[in-house]
Amino acid sequence: MSHFSRSYAEARQKFLDAARTAGAGLAQFPHPTRRGSAGEDLAIDVALAGSPEAPNCLMVTSGIHGAEGFAGSGAQVAMLHDTDLLAACATGGTCLLLVHAVNPYGFSYLRRVNEDNVDLNRNFMDFTQPLPHNAPYAEIAPLLLPPQWPPSDAEQAQLMKAVAERGMAWYQAALSGGQYQDPEGMFFGGTKATWSNYTLCRILARFGAGRQALRWIDVHTGLGPRGYGEPIQMGPDTPESIAHTRAIWGERVTSVYDGSSTSAALTGLAWQAVPQTLPAVDYAGIALEFGTLPVGEVLDALRGDHWLYRHPEADENQRALVRQAMWQAFYGDADDWREGVVVQTTDAVRSALAAA
Repeated sequence: MSHFSRSYAEARQKFLDAARTAGAGLAQFPHPTRRGSAGEDLAIDVALAGSPEAPNCLMVTSGIHGAEGFAGSGAQVAMLHDTDLLAACATGGTCLLLVHAVNPYGFSYLRRVNEDNVDLNRNFMDFTQPLPHNAPYAEIAPLLLPPQWPPSDAEQAQLMKAVAERGMAWYQAALSGGQYQDPEGMFFGGTKATWSNYTLCRILARFGAGRQALRWIDVHTGLGPRGYGEPIQMGPDTPESIAHTRAIWGERVTSVYDGSSTSAALTGLAWQAVPQTLPAVDYAGIALEFGTLPVGEVLDALRGDHWLYRHPEADENQRALVRQAMWQAFYGDADDWREGVVVQTTDAVRSALAAA
């Protein structure tokens, strides 16, 4: 499908071209310190379709986890070409706010984390308070990154033995839940707000101020059955919040809090920027998580990527191996998968518009 891309630079250009063709308002937030893998400019780009004065705002974000941005970007570009959808925004009381590449560095370099090795979707913490300690991560960390990549059969067997003893759910939660003690480790949430964190809050304040309601769809990849977009509640752990979310997106909405989601319980999630920035707004949101490969293979791809981060001396064969594994883990490179991303994301947008 022509809306999708194979590099950050291509994805960004398609997004900007589609926004201009659609007559959407554009705002750009250039990265202050870094350039992309091909020397290109990096930025978070924002397109606003519909009335800027609309009482309600529907925000769709891509690339909070950089390498996952190819799916969300393709869906955003498709929406900017969807004249019926744009007409519904223009005539209704809801504007469509498309935020492209929240983590442009990771998008360009095919990494899930940002330029500081920070997982942005673990970074929205109150850093004035003591940070949580992820004891299971500390337990499993010595087995994650062997001296060479790929790991030997014996090294992989040692890790799999630990996983078998504790269970895959324990392993996924230990690894992905977020940790704040090891800046060089995996799923590091940071010790301060990142540039992307700060910029996303600026975007919320600039485009959300004065709105009655904000709905947020954050596109992710890498968990769950191939091609299925699982709507995961993106809000506080309260009965009122989950009921509010399901009233908009249906009973199939899952939650990380009650174990119904393919995602483990996580800390420092980006939705927490909303009450920090727009405390009075009526808010509901979902992470739309599109499956690719089995979770063990996705976690192995991330292990390889992190090994490469720790070993800049790695040769080009190893780099190519790691990049291909990351591509397969976070992008379903097939027409049926891409079409499913567009259809399901657009359906989620239409559900939010209908419920406004």
